[in-house]
Amino acid sequence: MSHATIAALPVQGSLLEVDDEPGLGPLAGHVRRTLLDRGAWVDHRPAWLRGSDTLLQVALHAIPWRQESRPMYDRVVEVPRLIAWYPDAGRLPHPVLADARAALSAHYRPELGEPFVTAGCCLYRDGRDSVAWHGDTIGRGATTDTMVAIVSLGSPRSLLLRPRGGGPSTQFRLGHGDLLVMGGSCQRTWEHAVPKTARAVGPRVSIQYRVAGVA
Repeated sequence: MSHATIAALPVQGSLLEVDDEPGLGPLAGHVRRTLLDRGAWVDHRPAWLRGSDTLLQVALHAIPWRQESRPMYDRVVEVPRLIAWYPDAGRLPHPVLADARAALSAHYRPELGEPFVTAGCCLYRDGRDSVAWHGDTIGRGATTDTMVAIVSLGSPRSLLLRPRGGGPSTQFRLGHGDLLVMGGSCQRTWEHAVPKTARAVGPRVSIQYRVAGVA
């Protein structure tokens, strides 16, 4: 997708944003943990990242978005979102995104035992973009407990979680600087998805921080 096309996306700002200067709120005492079964859990910290509308504009234009395709049955289809990958999250296009990685590493080190390193980025351009049910099980995530921390910019979208193999789902609405951390056995024993929606929604950027060897 060209930068001209991205510039035409209808961005919907947060009505609660009063500070355009990007920054981070506290984590300790402000994160709510939901215990799932099978040793999985999810932490949620709404509006952790201040100035998210400003960062959304930076992300839309400075991240090198690319369109991927994959074979499906007898044809090749485009993946319904744009992606980018940073093997070193310190190279992200705004200092506060690197600060977020450092803050997450410091807060979760007693449980995680290692820092967050990489950053994967997804751009959901509108309600037609989505990601199907999956777990981040490429690499060490297939056999060991880990964490994936997601910072969301832009229009809120539903992120659903359900037990692997099927069952009732749990929903989180993520956007405008919200933080969600999936931990414990979550990647192995649960699946997550961002479904399509018929509602008129603006773009959402998801930045996923992971430890080394997990994708």
